[in-house]
Amino acid sequence: MIPSRSTLLPIRGVRHHIREWGDPAHPRLFMLHGWMDVSASFQFVVDALVSGWHVIAPDWRGFGQTAWQGDSYWFADYLGDLDAILDYYAPAAPVCLLGHSLGGNVASLYAGVRPGRVSRLVMLDAFGLADVPPEQAPGRLEKWLAELRVPQQLKTYADRAALAARLQADNPRLDPVRAAFLAEHLGEPDGEGRIRWAGDPAHKRIHPQLYRRAEAYACWRRITAPTLWVEPQAPVLRHRLGVTDLAHAEARACFRDVRVVQLADCGHNLHHDQPGAVARVVEDFLLARES
Repeated sequence: MIPSRSTLLPIRGVRHHIREWGDPAHPRLFMLHGWMDVSASFQFVVDALVSGWHVIAPDWRGFGQTAWQGDSYWFADYLGDLDAILDYYAPAAPVCLLGHSLGGNVASLYAGVRPGRVSRLVMLDAFGLADVPPEQAPGRLEKWLAELRVPQQLKTYADRAALAARLQADNPRLDPVRAAFLAEHLGEPDGEGRIRWAGDPAHKRIHPQLYRRAEAYACWRRITAPTLWVEPQAPVLRHRLGVTDLAHAEARACFRDVRVVQLADCGHNLHHDQPGAVARVVEDFLLARES
């Protein structure tokens, strides 16, 4: 495995853990992880990259080794954190952004809000959420208020081997070596002799804000960066979350310059299941645009 190094940075009042691979003199590639994930999960893709890259991957606030923040997490804060991280590492030059799931949605919205800051955009199975009707707002806010009164908890495991077994049960494509690696970074001691997920349990609370696809569409239409959209051939999670094929097609139509690649034999975590294939299509896309 290509070794990584860690940096702790104060970003907007929160201590952020930033993982880096490669020579800082090489072209930068920022990788943004998904919900309940960590930056280290990009290790398999980094190992499969052929060209020299300086990969920079933060743990989002409340995930991995980045500090927890209060009892609620607001989506816009991820954009604020990303903006500050880019100002630290690349204050003058447009950047290449790659994001998986939540990270892909952050990257794509950011690319629409600040189009001049992003030169290339890669989205790994990042499709947004289903629209939430406004009539659900009162009930959603009521549920959020109720959940604020109750401490949230994440499931614990006897040890990291038990967490690795859980990861393999959830994803049969995950081999034992990769499962053990992920368990090492996705788990942390809970202080009572067990292993818990390395994330703030507050992430489990319902979010009080409704998701409106029209707002995402408005941001995506402003993107000027060439975009690579990589997704599994079988969109199981997208369908389970209620994002219809029509809504998915509408989303794609928002992008001015988009290339869609579907990968076989992988699920939502395609960077775990097919890291070599992901690395190939990503590098083909980025290097073609550079030449």
